Amino acid sequence: MKGIIFTEFISIVETQFSLEISQQMFDHANDAGVYTTIGSYDHRRLIKLIMSLSHITHIPAQDLQQTYGRLVFPALLQALPIPDIENDDTFSFIEKVERHIHIEVKKLYPDVTPPKFTFSNQTQSTMILDYHSARCMGYVCMGVLEGCASYFNQSLTIAMQPMNASQSHVRFSLTLTGD
Repeated sequence: MKGIIFTEFISIVETQFSLEISQQMFDHANDAGVYTTIGSYDHRRLIKLIMSLSHITHIPAQDLQQTYGRLVFPALLQALPIPDIENDDTFSFIEKVERHIHIEVKKLYPDVTPPKFTFSNQTQSTMILDYHSARCMGYVCMGVLEGCASYFNQSLTIAMQPMNASQSHVRFSLTLTGD
C-alpha cells in the first residue's frame, strides 16, 4: 500500500483528534510512525493503527475506516492521474477509477495492487458496484464513495453487503437521491 494512504491517515488523526491521540495510537500499535508518501507499506500496519485508534477513542473501527475514506478523498483526487473530471458526476467518476485511474496507477507504481471494481445494473440514478480487494477495506471504500459524492455535490445512499466472510468482496448498491 502506498505511503500516501498512511500519511493522509496520520494527518486526519492529528486534525480530527490531536497530536496526543496520534502519539497514543502509535504507542499502542508499537509503531514508530515513520511513513513517506512515496513509500510502500504492508496494509496490515494501517489496520493495526486503525484498531489502536479505535481502542483509544472507543469509536468502532468500521466507523473510523468510513470516516477516513470520506476525508481522504480530496487528497487522493489531487494525487492521482485523473483526466477531464470537470464533466464527471459521481457515477462516471467511479467508473473512471476502474477503467483509467487504476490502470495509470499500476503504470506509475508496478508494485501496487489497487482494488478491482466491477459494475452491474446501472441506471441514471443507481449503480451496483462490486469491490474486490485482498485488503478487505470495504468500509474505507464506502467512505471514499461518500467523499466522491460530496465532491460532485450529489446525495448518495449506499447499501453495503459483504459477499464473503473475509469481506474481500463487497457489493455496494448506490442510489443518487438528488443533485
